[in-house]
Amino acid sequence: MKIAMIGTGYVGLVSGVCFSDFGHDVVCVDKNPEKIAMLERGEVPIFEPGLDTLMAKNVEAGRLTFTTDLAAAIDGAEAVFIAVGTPTRRGDGHADLTYVMAAAEEIAHAAKDYVVIVTKSTVPVGTNRQVKQVIKKARPDLDFDVASNPEFLREGAAIDDFMKPDRVVVGVQTERAAEVMADIYRPLYLREFPILTTDLESAEMVKYAANAFLAVKITFINEIAALCERTGADVKQVSKGMGLDGRIGNKFLHAGPGYGGSCFPKDTKALARIGQDHGLPMQITETVIKVNEEVKRRMIDKLLDLCNGSFNGKTIAVLGVTFKPNTDDMRDAPSLTIIPALVGAGAKVRVADPQGQREGEALLPGVVWQEDPYKCAHNADLLVILTEWNEFRALDLKRIARKMNTPCLADLRNIYSIQDAKRAGFEAYESIGRAGFARKPAEGDS
Repeated sequence: MKIAMIGTGYVGLVSGVCFSDFGHDVVCVDKNPEKIAMLERGEVPIFEPGLDTLMAKNVEAGRLTFTTDLAAAIDGAEAVFIAVGTPTRRGDGHADLTYVMAAAEEIAHAAKDYVVIVTKSTVPVGTNRQVKQVIKKARPDLDFDVASNPEFLREGAAIDDFMKPDRVVVGVQTERAAEVMADIYRPLYLREFPILTTDLESAEMVKYAANAFLAVKITFINEIAALCERTGADVKQVSKGMGLDGRIGNKFLHAGPGYGGSCFPKDTKALARIGQDHGLPMQITETVIKVNEEVKRRMIDKLLDLCNGSFNGKTIAVLGVTFKPNTDDMRDAPSLTIIPALVGAGAKVRVADPQGQREGEALLPGVVWQEDPYKCAHNADLLVILTEWNEFRALDLKRIARKMNTPCLADLRNIYSIQDAKRAGFEAYESIGRAGFARKPAEGDS
């Protein structure tokens, strides 16, 4: 089957590459000629483990091509996927559907024969019906169906998530569209992965409901972590005890500096706005958004305590700035709240991240980038672990502590233990939801 994928961002590129690996002929379309030229050279504009290899394999096999010519891409395609951005609209929290509707209108003008137009982008409930109206208005004569096919890809594990999904959700209005979508996902159906076929609105809602629920779990355990610190409990033990309950499960119960990324912040805000528009406020979701911002700010207070009340003149080394490991995505990362607060308060901030510098240089002005965590920590007054990259999970803590000006560690991902920090020679240690220890202020400390 020929498939056209409109948009070569994270969702579009991963989906296009994986569909081509299913055996479909896939044409990925983007308006940006530089990006298309880059892809045609075999270069991947995002960091996603394994994507470059899989892309090269399917390009070589002739199943995957890239173009700026939407009309040529759609010609002969049985399905056209819209995978463009839906950022939060400035000022009101709505998902911005400008790119979705523009793509729908372009598809309408370019299509010749029956086609299923599939929205892969995350969109509010009712969007696919709007897409249908836009296409009908532009081309009353066109024979087409619309479908909703939300993505559930975790950055850093996207290929596995696509090839071995927990579920595939497909929203359709007609049997004809359902048959086309079934053909597209036949390789997964044959391997008995769950494929749920619903109406359009339910498919759209599944995406928001799932992401909001996961955001609730993260935020809940972060609030419990704060309470653990006050009561002397250990959040890692609490999380384990909770997760052993099959009704709760152990995923997304890891305390940290707050959620970020391309999905949770945007989708929780959009769901909250959808509720408001329908006169039914999503009170839990709205509270989650508020508490998550408070969690990020609480991290700044932790670091301030380790610096004896002042960042001014202190050298602070930060390991990790992306919102999670195995991605270069900086969107709504906790680092974008925490690091500017340090710089603004007079700290000299050094940063090391395996993939974050390309995006981070523009987003984090005033910091010094280091490739090596040991150089980053040299002569620092505080070391902060902000993203749990594998490269930071087995550091020689003794070596780091010896080279620091004042060996203090803020482990905001709970990678190490209080015993690890003490054995390494750190004078102060803080983590999330667990016991720490403080150094005695030296003369001259403010």
